[in-house]
Amino acid sequence: MTSRNLRLRRLSRATAAVSGRKRGTQPKVVALGGGMGLSASLTALRRITGDLTAVVTVADDGGSSGRLREELGVLPPGDLRKALAALCGDDEWGRTWSRVIQHRFESKGDLHEHAVGNLLIVALWEQLGDPVQALDLVGKLLGAHGRVLPMSAVPLELQALVRGHHPERPEEVVTVRGQATVALTPGEVQSVHVVPAAPPAVPEAVAAVLDADWVVLGPGSWFSSVIPHLLVPELLEALTATRARKVLSLNLAPQPGETEGFSPQRHLEVLGRHAPKLAMDVVLADEAAVPDRESLADAAKRLGAAVELAPVASPDGVPIHDPELLAAAYDRIFRMHGRIGPWR
Repeated sequence: MTSRNLRLRRLSRATAAVSGRKRGTQPKVVALGGGMGLSASLTALRRITGDLTAVVTVADDGGSSGRLREELGVLPPGDLRKALAALCGDDEWGRTWSRVIQHRFESKGDLHEHAVGNLLIVALWEQLGDPVQALDLVGKLLGAHGRVLPMSAVPLELQALVRGHHPERPEEVVTVRGQATVALTPGEVQSVHVVPAAPPAVPEAVAAVLDADWVVLGPGSWFSSVIPHLLVPELLEALTATRARKVLSLNLAPQPGETEGFSPQRHLEVLGRHAPKLAMDVVLADEAAVPDRESLADAAKRLGAAVELAPVASPDGVPIHDPELLAAAYDRIFRMHGRIGPWR
């Protein structure tokens, strides 16, 4: 059996567990990303659907996550924790547990800067021996409005080719290693890849993408949180094969370091280079963050997408997404661009 046929067979098996379920009265949405960008999407999306799955990058190597990963050899729990916190409800139970799992210890000892949620997740991983089962249990404890899954079953190292990483050698291209380093690298990121190459996807994540009505990619750190999902072959194949419509949600501003000076359309061009066969349906951007609408529309068209401009930024001028405005934008996109689905 060829490797491609084997992958397709695995995709079919992964889908079997969910494909027979009767669709509900709301869209099945899968959101991919990591860090604060994914948290922004999840906080908005849980307001408009109860059938929500987060697929989270596992390349973090900084802070509490990096220390736990290095010491115990586990998946980095930090971005998974942030996704769970974003899915907590707005009632007293949800707000309390969101604060608890995000709480960081302050001390002069080994617990300094460790997040409670990171320790809880890793403890359940060790107890249950199954990352997905453990995350489901944490979600149940929190009353999370959705499911959180890692994108890969193994911790990944992110590596980037960077031009001008050393200011005194502006034309030199070097390899920068580690998500935390890539996110803040000086110079211009040319491309990223992961080690090990072709990592295994979590079957439940593949199944969720194949069974979705909508897939949302971004916002977030472009090279270290968004593009890594496209470097997991089974996940990229699922994103290409799924009948779901796909939204690419752009950032409100370039990120210092990895996307310094990037225009909105350049974000699309970079994504297209990493996954040239992946088509999108809609590109969502804040209307105030797009100085050249024609160029963005041209770049989106090359991905097969239409551009939707909407006010999604916080009204106070801080470059963060407003949950209610972002929820309204997603809801409008799902209704206007989606197939006629049962949630209509």
